[in-house]
Amino acid sequence: MAEILTLREAVQRFVNDGDTVALEGFTHLIPTAAGHEIIRQGKKELTLVRMTPDLVYDQLIGAGCARKLIFSWGGNPGVGSLHRLRDAVEKQWPHALEIEEHSHADLANAYVAGASGLPFAVLRAYAGSDLPKVNPLIKPITCPFTGEQLVAVPSVRPDVTVIHAQKADRKGNVLVQGILGVQKEAVLAAKRAIVTVEEIVDDLNAPMNACVLPTWALSAVCLVPGGAHPSYAHGYSERDNRFYQAWDPIARSRDTFTAWIDTYIRGTADFSEFQAKLAAQQEAN
Repeated sequence: MAEILTLREAVQRFVNDGDTVALEGFTHLIPTAAGHEIIRQGKKELTLVRMTPDLVYDQLIGAGCARKLIFSWGGNPGVGSLHRLRDAVEKQWPHALEIEEHSHADLANAYVAGASGLPFAVLRAYAGSDLPKVNPLIKPITCPFTGEQLVAVPSVRPDVTVIHAQKADRKGNVLVQGILGVQKEAVLAAKRAIVTVEEIVDDLNAPMNACVLPTWALSAVCLVPGGAHPSYAHGYSERDNRFYQAWDPIARSRDTFTAWIDTYIRGTADFSEFQAKLAAQQEAN
């Protein structure tokens, strides 16, 4: 059953050094605030899982929280590379980063298998692809019924999944609206789950066929308005395109990156203070 906690309390209790942690959200509802809190608390040796690692994972990797990345494409959407990810892979800064690369369909199916309690996922893919040459966990398998050659990949079962959503009720049930990625599957595959939300309400008023995550599938619900910034939250906030563009020069240099992390994340008490400091800086510019 989900407890309503502060984000600081939730990360302290449910994210441990060495955990496999999935921060999921596709295009919007990316759990940035939770990523920042993991950095503030100095969590380390994490295996990070995400279908599309973007800015929040660049920050976690550059801050030294990660030892391994399981992913399917990584970049700054619409801008270019993740420079902290590249520096970790190419030059082992701040330390070496192990990578395990998959396709989108592969990783999505791996989450589904994890949510289903299965040891692996089976898919029809990778014909002509070079990915199996660099990822030995992508293995050929023969269908026992038709003889067709398929591919198997291990299921993804995070120790902790973190997502952002629009709202929760006071019992800890969560409503997710708009574009859905693999948030539901990632939550159901995990041992523990933290959800940051825009608001907590008496009644979700969920429409028919809505995605509602039940309280019994969650560990903690945390009220963090704007917690997906710079991504958007459907119905609540818009995408901050300027931030994605500004991140590129910040992340290119180790010194500018470290100064930014020290000022805006390690130098703030929580995400609301981060938002206020960032807004003041943007206004000054």
